[in-house]
Amino acid sequence: MRPEILFPLFAETRSLPGVGPRIGKAIERLAGPRLVDLLWHLPNGVIDRRFSPQIANAPDKAIVTVAVEIDRHVLPSSRRVPYRVVCHDGTGALDLVFFNARREYLETVLPVGERRVVSGRVERWRDRLQMTHPDHIGRPGELDAFKRVEPVYPLTAGLTAKPLARMVAEAVGRAPELPEWNDSAWMARKSWPGWREAVRLAHAPQDQASLDPYHPARERLAYDELLANQLALALVRRRRRARPGRRIAGDGVLRRRARETLGFALTAAQEAAVAEIAADMAAPECMIRLLQGDVGSGKTVVAFLAMLAAVETGAQAALMAPTEVLARQHFATIEPLARAIDVPMSLLTGRERGGNRGRILAGLAGGATALAIGTHALQQNAVAFADLALAVIDEQHRFGVDQRVALAEKGRAVDMLVMTATPIPRTLTMTAYGDIDVSRLHEKPPGRHPVDTRVLPVDRLSEVIGRLRRAIDGGARIYWVCPVVEESETLDLAAATERHAALETLFGDRVGLLHGRMKGADKDAAMARFADGEIDILVATTVIEVGVDVAEASVVVVEHAERFGLAQLHQLRGRVGRGERASFCLLLYGGPLTETARARLNVMRETDDGFLIAEEDLRLRGSGELLGTRQSGLPEFRLADLALHAGLIEVARDDARLIVERDADLATPRGAALRTLLYLFERDAVVRTARSG
Repeated sequence: MRPEILFPLFAETRSLPGVGPRIGKAIERLAGPRLVDLLWHLPNGVIDRRFSPQIANAPDKAIVTVAVEIDRHVLPSSRRVPYRVVCHDGTGALDLVFFNARREYLETVLPVGERRVVSGRVERWRDRLQMTHPDHIGRPGELDAFKRVEPVYPLTAGLTAKPLARMVAEAVGRAPELPEWNDSAWMARKSWPGWREAVRLAHAPQDQASLDPYHPARERLAYDELLANQLALALVRRRRRARPGRRIAGDGVLRRRARETLGFALTAAQEAAVAEIAADMAAPECMIRLLQGDVGSGKTVVAFLAMLAAVETGAQAALMAPTEVLARQHFATIEPLARAIDVPMSLLTGRERGGNRGRILAGLAGGATALAIGTHALQQNAVAFADLALAVIDEQHRFGVDQRVALAEKGRAVDMLVMTATPIPRTLTMTAYGDIDVSRLHEKPPGRHPVDTRVLPVDRLSEVIGRLRRAIDGGARIYWVCPVVEESETLDLAAATERHAALETLFGDRVGLLHGRMKGADKDAAMARFADGEIDILVATTVIEVGVDVAEASVVVVEHAERFGLAQLHQLRGRVGRGERASFCLLLYGGPLTETARARLNVMRETDDGFLIAEEDLRLRGSGELLGTRQSGLPEFRLADLALHAGLIEVARDDARLIVERDADLATPRGAALRTLLYLFERDAVVRTARSG
């Protein structure tokens, strides 16, 4: 149960005075539904209102706070002309300008002949100094109160700065003193304030330096968030390792026969991964290992050998992929190898129905089928295994945590191998998995050729078409990738359907179309026609991003490449360079480019190292958008910046590991404070079960 000391912070923002349904909905959309969400909504700028010059000395474009006397109101001659209030301070005149103003209101707050204090940005217009819509209007006694530094917060539609700042100030005022959960020596070394003071300082910046992520207040809050994350992961990992596992150590016969069937030698990185996974499976604890492999690094073969280790013991193994296209791709790769060594396997997707589905389910339940490859269909209640020992989850970030666990629960003490073809930066790996065991495949198998990457403006489209015509005449097959399926009214993007129609007029029926809204059978048919050479150009959305493997494809064109993330571009480029033919990636961009987009395209042109690209993607885009969309498998951080606070992640991980070793039940005084921390950052499920192990 959440500690009582935190109750005020978890009250709804709509309970605050002055927050009605409209403003409440806007605040919820911007920051979240509770007061604690407002604490995490930090300012991203400051306005310094301490500058109080005489009007005659006020610089153009400056923010000033001045005391003035109201001379007269000048009513607008038409609706397009602003309302003006003329005033002075003895050294010069100032016009206060209002658009769509209410006369009664302005005559009340700015009465002629009286003195008032106004604060806002001044500018010169037709040789007169004016202030448009002053930010503050008050009485002379409020001058000193107005001369302060104000935080500037990110806003959303339907919410202005003043009510948001008022709500945040209310939330900060209700923040209680919390017991200190950080190590005292570490706090002293970093010169960090206590938690409540850190919150106050973070929302009361005095200058631009106060907004720096390394400012003591902000850095301390970022570390708190990272420590909560790492401690939760460490507690989960301890409980998982405490569960009884099973030793899976076969005699190696099937794996030796499979290697002989491959017809090529594994890379050193593959051999290392195979050995690490085999050692984990042979240990008494349940395995959970992440296999990271760049595009084309050979993860499927490593996973297949791990699955055979389970089969050698008389057990079963299953591989779950996020899409039917990818599941069928894996089946097409593994099934011939399994058949050659007499290991029965089946494919289960949502398309298998009737008698065929019944036979597949019977084979899995009875144990006659040793290996299963499928989609989410493997999780269905009707699917039962005789003895599932290993679950392989491919492109694990496409699945939620519950989905990943659901497959493992179909067996007893199931080992889990999660894979991704999208290299994840080390800092992000730590925040998503803690100190999970990771195997990385850095090398590409023999025969993989580098892809020549070119960056071109989209207005050179006719030149690109000419190149493609020559490439097709030479036997090339081409992917043409567009960001969306149908023309958007708000985004100037090339649509797959329209690009397909345009290319069809040039190349006839040698152009195919593939996108996510097509039925499964139609997708497979389009891919089959492309793989068999019936079509030369496959116009597609990012449905081809992961796993699609056509060795004859040697050119990929990405239209509006500036709209894609680096990791996504790298995945798309990985669809070519898989055969003997020299391969090309043409990145077409629409101008003008932002600095981030230009940097992204330059990285693609300069390197094909997926792990280096992933680090750059994290730096340029931030963790939340690493793959172009927010992911189910990766945590979202409000206070920590993973690209900037990498050193803090390391410390938090080590601190969490030490805490769990010394006080796994969080029973000491510091442990009690750490439970408060976990509840504060809503790791409630971990806290509730921490004492149970």
